[in-house]
Amino acid sequence: MKLMRIKAIVKKEAIQILRDPLSLAMAFLMPVMLLFIFGYAITMDVDNLSTVVYDRDKSSMSREFIAEFRESRYFTIVGYAEKQADIDRYIDSGLARVAISIPEDFSKNMKTGRNAEIQVAVDGSDSNTATIALGYISAISELYSQRINKAPVTTFNSPHSGREGEVPRTLFVEGATGYPLAGVPLIVTPRMRVWYNPELKSRNFIVPGLIAVIMAIIAALLTSLTIAREWERGTMEQLISTPVKPPELIIGKLFTYFIIGLIDVLMSTLIGIYLFDVPLKGSPLLLMMLSSLFLFGGLSLGILISVVAKSQLIASQVSIIVSYLPALLLSGFMFSISNMPGPLQIVSYIIPARYFVTMLKAIYLKDSALNLLVFETVLLSIFGFLVFMIANRKFKKRIE
Repeated sequence: MKLMRIKAIVKKEAIQILRDPLSLAMAFLMPVMLLFIFGYAITMDVDNLSTVVYDRDKSSMSREFIAEFRESRYFTIVGYAEKQADIDRYIDSGLARVAISIPEDFSKNMKTGRNAEIQVAVDGSDSNTATIALGYISAISELYSQRINKAPVTTFNSPHSGREGEVPRTLFVEGATGYPLAGVPLIVTPRMRVWYNPELKSRNFIVPGLIAVIMAIIAALLTSLTIAREWERGTMEQLISTPVKPPELIIGKLFTYFIIGLIDVLMSTLIGIYLFDVPLKGSPLLLMMLSSLFLFGGLSLGILISVVAKSQLIASQVSIIVSYLPALLLSGFMFSISNMPGPLQIVSYIIPARYFVTMLKAIYLKDSALNLLVFETVLLSIFGFLVFMIANRKFKKRIE
C-alpha cells in the first residue's frame, strides 16, 4: 500500500465532488437543512395548552386558582364557558385541549377545611400530551393547596391543625375518568432536582441525538454512491487497470468523505450551540474524536453498499433503509430503548447510531469523559473495523 496512490485517489475524488453541484449540496447543504427541519419540527415540550374554564363559583378564590393556570406557561386560557355544553363544544371542535370546571362550593369548601374538588377534561386523542397535561394540573393544584394551607384563618380552629388558626385544605383534581389525580396532603415534602437538563428542554437532548441521525444518513448516503458511480460511468475499468489496489482505492475514497463528515459535524455542532442554544458541556475534542470513529463505520458501510449494489439508485435506497430508519427508530433518539419489546432491544445492539447517540448526549449534557464511554467506543471500533474489512473483501471479488 503506497501513500502516493492513496493521495491521488483523494485528489481525484475531491475534484469530482467540487465539479458536481449535487454532490456538494448533499455534502454540505443537506445536513444543515435536515438539522433546521428536524430541530424546529421535533419537540417534546408540552406548553401553551389551549384551555377553557367553567367557573361556577365565581369567587375570589376560584379566580385566584384560575390565575395559577393563566400565569403558567403550560396553559393558555382561550375561553370561559357559561354552561356545560360550552365545554363540549370547545373540546369537540379542537378549540381547547383542556377544560377545567370549578364547582359552586369550591371556595366554601376551601374556607371550611373540606376537600375541594375540580373536574378536568382533557382531549385524549394525543395520549402523551393528555398525560403530561394532567401531571401539570396535578402539580399546580398541589402547589396551590400547599400555599393556601399556610394562610392563617382567625375564624376557625381546626382540630386537625398543628397550630391554632390554620385550616388544612386539600384540593382534589378529578379527571374525566373519575379517578383522583392529586390532592393527598403531603406528609413528606420532596425537594426535587433535575440533573444535566434542569429546565427539561427537549431540544437539549433532541439536537445531540439529531446530529447522530443526520451523520448516519450522510455518511452512508455519500459513500454509497461513490463506487456505484464509477461502475455506471464506466470509469471503474480504468481504475482497475491502474496500479491502485482495492484497499488504496477504498481508503482514498473514505478519506475524502471523512473530511466532509467532520466538517458537517462541526457545522451541526455550531448550529446546535448558537442557533438552538444547546449547551456543549463536554470536551469539543472528545466530541470530534468519537464522531470520527462513528463516521469511519458509517462511511465503510456506505462503501460496502456501493460495492454490492453497483447502481446509484439501488445504493441510495439501501443506504437510507439501513442507516436512516434504524438510526431514527432504534437508537434511543426518539424512543426509549428500555420501553421497546425485548427482540427490538436485542436488535438495537447492532445499530451503531445507538452508541453514538449515547455518546453525544453524555458529552453535551453530562460532560462525560472517555473513561465513561469505553463500552460504546469499543463497540463502534469493532463495527467500523468489521465493515471496512468486509467491504475490502467484497471489492476484491468484484474486481476479479
